[in-house]
Amino acid sequence: MDSVDCAKRKIRAVIARSMVPEDPRHAENTLEWLLKLDPEADPSLQIAALAHDIERADEAQRVSRASFSDYDAFKAAHARKGSKILHEILNGCGIAKPIADEACRLVMLHEVGGDPRSDLLKDADSLSYFEVNMPLYFQREGWEETRRRCIWGYKRLSARMKTIVEKITYDDEVLTRLLRESIRQGPAKD
Repeated sequence: MDSVDCAKRKIRAVIARSMVPEDPRHAENTLEWLLKLDPEADPSLQIAALAHDIERADEAQRVSRASFSDYDAFKAAHARKGSKILHEILNGCGIAKPIADEACRLVMLHEVGGDPRSDLLKDADSLSYFEVNMPLYFQREGWEETRRRCIWGYKRLSARMKTIVEKITYDDEVLTRLLRESIRQGPAKD
């Protein structure tokens, strides 16, 4: 088994232990979106797509939203912690340093972007939230928190990706209505 396959296998094993039911599907779906947006995505991007939310998979290491008054600060801490966890996995698999460093850098930036590669990962992650996570998030968190999270997620999308989200519908009309309302509402107060 080569080092990239080793890393992907270990990442999947960690994420499979997550208490958040959508995490394994979200990781795979983010990778799927990444490859739809960039079929030539290199190993660093692919690893980062799978691992971007790895921090959530370990309850003992998980960053608590309640510890932060600001949602963006929470998301930054989540990204930093995920990058550290990924670094350990990549070192254990013998991933070449340039690939490992780039994958960890991308995980560190997956919430905010800032360059074409991290922006691509941010878009893939956001699209997957709307496609995979939102229905289960709504079941756990209810209308208001899901609306706030949808507004935040929609706002961070590139213009091209916003058009994709605007076409999403759900089998549950309540969810579709919530998404449409969130898109119309604009920025939320954190």
